[in-house]
This record gives sequence, structure tokens and C-alpha cells, in this order.
Amino acid sequence: MASVTSPQAKPNVGTTPTTIQSKVTEIGKSTDGNRQFNTDIQKVEGGTTTTIGTIDAAGNVTPAVSASAAEKTALADINSPLRKEVTKQITDSKVVKDLGVTTDQDKKALNAATGSGAAKNGGTTPPPDPAGAAAIAAENKFKTGTRLSYSQDMRYPLNMRVESQDVIKFSILEYSPSLAKGKQSSSQFGTTQSRVVELDGGNPIIKGSKRIGIITLPIPAGINDSNTVGWTDDKLNMLQAASADLAQGFLTGGVEGAEESFDKTGKKLKKTIKSGEAVSPLGALFTGAALNNASIAQRTLGIVGNNNTELLFSGPSLRSHSFSFSFYPRSPEESVMVRKIIRAFKQSMSVKRSETSLFLKAPHTFAIQYMTSKGGKSVTHPYLTRFKECALQSCNVDYTPDGTYMTYAGEEKSMTAYRIGLTFQELEPIFDDEYGEKDDNVGF
Repeated sequence: MASVTSPQAKPNVGTTPTTIQSKVTEIGKSTDGNRQFNTDIQKVEGGTTTTIGTIDAAGNVTPAVSASAAEKTALADINSPLRKEVTKQITDSKVVKDLGVTTDQDKKALNAATGSGAAKNGGTTPPPDPAGAAAIAAENKFKTGTRLSYSQDMRYPLNMRVESQDVIKFSILEYSPSLAKGKQSSSQFGTTQSRVVELDGGNPIIKGSKRIGIITLPIPAGINDSNTVGWTDDKLNMLQAASADLAQGFLTGGVEGAEESFDKTGKKLKKTIKSGEAVSPLGALFTGAALNNASIAQRTLGIVGNNNTELLFSGPSLRSHSFSFSFYPRSPEESVMVRKIIRAFKQSMSVKRSETSLFLKAPHTFAIQYMTSKGGKSVTHPYLTRFKECALQSCNVDYTPDGTYMTYAGEEKSMTAYRIGLTFQELEPIFDDEYGEKDDNVGF
């Protein structure tokens, strides 16, 4: 879908002039065939871009968790300098032109993405919370000091040419629960959210998630994947089958159905007994069942009942992925970058706390993808496995991988070598329909 970012400006937010830009994205069409847009309101500070709020296609304004108190107040007031600037940016002539907005319906849809059409209750949006909602919202906030943004371009080595070298990329994402508001479906069980890794601007992403950092590393040695599905052996002997027939007959036909099933079972046994060949074995088996001792038939006749063993599907399995990376920083700048990368993995996987510490919140998750270049652009590697959204379960750092403690001289005092081991597990199983019908990659 088309996405256009407006020119930047510095409206006053509280008493602080903050650089703001608006990213407008076409998200599809409504049921009546009209185009729909939403807007990410972004703050730019020190080269880092952070989304502080969103405006959906209906014009509803939602502040982000990372927004400050002053920013949330400004977002809620349609007459604030911030909201006025956002409206100006979204309707900027360049944004309108780049989005191809020409018809009156398109202009109406774009105007909705400013949030100006949803203003109620004295010019504020959204309307006041019901009783108790403020307390709930407070618990949805991260504790002050929780890191919600990382350097957008962390890579090792520093001189790596991503546009021509095969790499593996890790996008750090804010965790999004599968049954969170807006991701539920009334037509199917569970969630409509896809956790399949896609690309956005050459970087991995989960659709609908917020990316807060990117780590790019060379593809490590020993890469592999292992797909497993749960199958277990199940046994059903003659007595269990007969009991199942009786139960099924009762459930489907009541007492009459149970009687009919009982008659059929009795006729089978009568026929077997009349043959004269199975009197002793049946007697031994029934005696063993009555005494709750299955070895009676084995001790007397050396037989066991036919258990009709069959392998049955028991459910999907979740995949795990392990990686090992070695770092040998060759300059003070590269030492700092290695430190940032190690810290980013360790900190992002850490458990978060709510503002009051009453609840614990899920760690950040990851979108992982093997990348190669095609036509000067980074694309998904078609000959290596694909991933779904992953949780980082363990991060092991070896500060002396060569067996000797050694640091560089100078101010940084970096170790001369590091080795980091990462173990990820996917949040969801792999399903057949997610492979698609094209055979242009190896799939998951």
C-alpha cells in the first residue's frame, strides 16, 4: 500500500518545540469501495523516529505508549498546535499529490485521517473515559525507564555492505497480544493477526506491529531449521470399542440407540463363541478385564487383545531457532556498536513492568529474516528458511571466547572478542496455508 511522509515542522508541545512529521498510509478500501487512510504521528529526535500516536480511517486518535503526558494531552485536543500541524501536514499538497488523491471521495477519506471529523465533547478526541478506565490505562503503561526505542541501524561489522551482502536482520518489536482489541474476529476462532514476517522498506516487520530497532549481522555458520508435528500412538481394544459403540448409541439415539448398539455387540460375541475357536481366549480376556489384570490371557494362553494401535495427529509444535555470533571489534567505534548490539538483545528480552509494578508485561519480540540482494535492493533470501514472530528465550554472552581475558588499550577498554548465543521460539505454529501456492522459496 502507498505510504507518504510529510515535511517536518516544530509545533509547541507543552513548552517544548518538538519536530513532528505525519506518515499517511493507504490501508485499503472500505466495503463501499472507497479508499481508506491512516496516519502515524511521528516525533523525530536525534535521528530517531518514534510514533507518538495514530489516527485510524474513522478519525479516532490513539496516543502511543511511548508518548509523553504533554504529547497525549496535545493529541487529545483538536485545537492544540500539534493537532493543527498534523492536519496541515496530512493535507499538504505534496502528500495529496504523492498519494494520488484526486476525487472528492478520496479527499474526504484523507480528511478523516486528520481526525478533525471525529472531534466531539468540546473539541477533544477520544471522549472521556468511563469510570475506572484511567486506572486500567495506567497499568497498560510501561514503568518509567523502560526502553521503547533503540538505534534504528545497529550493524556489525560497521563497513558491511547490506545492499550487496547476504545478512540476517533482527527487528525488535513491541509485543502485540494476539487477542488484543482490533485483532479479534467474529467469524473465526482466535485472531486475524498474521505473525508471518514481511518486509517494510527492506527490513523485517510483523504487520500491525511497531518496530523499535533493527540489528543487522552476517549470516552465521551452522544454520538449519527443524519442523515437527505432534503425532502419538493410540490404542483401542475390543472392550473399549464396544463401550464406545454403546456410548455413541446413547448420545445419538438415547436408550433405544444404546440397546441397538448393545444388541449388535452381543451378536458379534455370540457369533464368535459359536465358532468354538475363541471360547478360551475370550474367557481369558474377560477374566483379565474383570480382575483388572491384563496378564491373565498371557499367562494362560500366551495371547493379548488386539489393541488396534494407530498413529493419530495430536497437534502442532512450535519451532525453536538458535544462532551463534562472534564479534571481533576492530576500532573504538565498532567496539561501541558491539556493546550496543549485545545490550539491545539483553534488554529487549527482559520482562517489562507496568507503571505501578502491579503487573508484569511481556518482553519485546523479534521479526527475523535472512536477506540477500536483488537489483540493488534487499529481499528475502529464497533459499533459506522464513520465520514467524519470535520471542528471545535465552541470550548467552561469552566475554572470553578465545580462552583468555584480553582488552584493547585506549579509553573504551573493549574486550578483543565476544561470542553471543541466542535461542528464539516462534509465537505460533506453522500452517500449510501460510506457505502460499508459489514455489519461489523454501518456505518456513
